[in-house]
Amino acid sequence: MKKIIVACGGAVATSTLAAEKIRELCQREGIAADVQQCRIPEIPSRASEVDLIVTTARVDADYGKPTLHGIAFVSGIGEEALEEKILAVLR
Repeated sequence: MKKIIVACGGAVATSTLAAEKIRELCQREGIAADVQQCRIPEIPSRASEVDLIVTTARVDADYGKPTLHGIAFVSGIGEEALEEKILAVLR
């Protein structure tokens, strides 16, 4: 099972939307995934246990794991391209 964290400033609004889109994507593509939400400051303590980090806020830090900017799930602009990037990491 793939483990994914979706992080935003408050772990509520934008991360909820992005996490749901990622769950739907994984289900549609037959990828078993555990998608959890957290706040940006929590990423360093959780990064070692996940396969992918998606943030809805701009983050430039290197956590040693693939990290994607997920604002496309909020804006709808570039959503398909982001889905392809996520699938490339998870497959």
